[in-house]
Amino acid sequence: MSRRTNAYGPPAASDAGVPGSAPENAIAVHMLTSAAKDLIEGAFPPLWVRGEISDFKAHRNGHWYFALRDADAQVKCVVWSAQQRRIPATPEDGMQVLALGQMTVWPVRGDLQFSVKAIEAEGDGLWRKAFEQTRARLERDGLLDPTRKRALPSFPRRIAVITSLDGAALHDIISVARSRSADVELVVVGAKVQGEGAPESLVAAIEKVSRWADADLLIIGRGGGSREDLWAFNDERVARALAACSIPTVSAVGHEVDVSICDLVADLRAATPSAAAELSVPSRKEVVARVESLSKRLAAAAMRREDRAVAALAQVRKRLSLVAEKVVERRRGRIDAIAGRLHALSPLATLGRGYAVARTPEGATLSEIGQFSAGAVFDLWMRDGIVSAEAGRSRALPAELSAFLLPEQS
Repeated sequence: MSRRTNAYGPPAASDAGVPGSAPENAIAVHMLTSAAKDLIEGAFPPLWVRGEISDFKAHRNGHWYFALRDADAQVKCVVWSAQQRRIPATPEDGMQVLALGQMTVWPVRGDLQFSVKAIEAEGDGLWRKAFEQTRARLERDGLLDPTRKRALPSFPRRIAVITSLDGAALHDIISVARSRSADVELVVVGAKVQGEGAPESLVAAIEKVSRWADADLLIIGRGGGSREDLWAFNDERVARALAACSIPTVSAVGHEVDVSICDLVADLRAATPSAAAELSVPSRKEVVARVESLSKRLAAAAMRREDRAVAALAQVRKRLSLVAEKVVERRRGRIDAIAGRLHALSPLATLGRGYAVARTPEGATLSEIGQFSAGAVFDLWMRDGIVSAEAGRSRALPAELSAFLLPEQS
């Protein structure tokens, strides 16, 4: 039996039995593409590639597919869903990026592709996009509304601090707080502030402080670092947990030029952790000076009020005196008028005008002729004394005088 030869000539004796060296030991297609995969991945270590994204598609299975190209060539790319958490935002067609990945072969189709593990847009495109997208969602839900910001307590009793236990930020906060007041208690809740798992650690710490509910204020933050180092504080989960915290919050992330999503959501943003401690802890010296200043202002205000009250009382006294004098004058005038009328009606005044009143010895007034009988004894009351008299003959008044008498007397 003769042996067949392949298109490249008869197999060498040394190739006998090698998979694929002859028709009788041909290999499967999957074995071929898998071998190509191993060969390609072994030849190309992970590397950064610069190019423009085109034909981007987010598949329903969660993976991203696109091409990375330049003026002369292109390569198919894939980002598996598990790798996407390292990419701040979804890239877009036309975006110039730097992609970290490894050349490989997809055995199912035998396609050469670049498996991407990280993407950075040239400049800060992807980071800025992720930041603005998160900001827009939080703003839509009202979490950035200035009216929801709470005022910090003037004299906090206990302050919770969420940061790394190994970072310089914690040392700065403790140093500033102790220099300002030794009475404020600091409770440190350690959390991971960068890298894998940092957002989850920060959310857990915030929820722990909120459940505890025995602190008056929360400071969350860390010291300076790169954009990637600070990115956990731009995570939407951390921002929403901070917004839902039951006590007022202060965010102190990085340096003054660094603005994070947590800074926008917190009740107060501090430029640095040291500034956060300074804003949160009242200075004993400043408090004493403020109390003394308020005491002086209060004393001065009390004196001014007393002076105004004394002046007002003097004015009231003066007005009351004038009113009283006018009332007394009016009443005195009324009394004098009444006294004059009473005097005019007084029997004594009548007697003083030359009239006399006849009375019996018993004191009964005799006002009619019929009450007198001849020889009756009576007293005649005069202006200045009483005259005893005896009635003689009586006679009626002349007609010309009778006309002047009152009707009941006529």
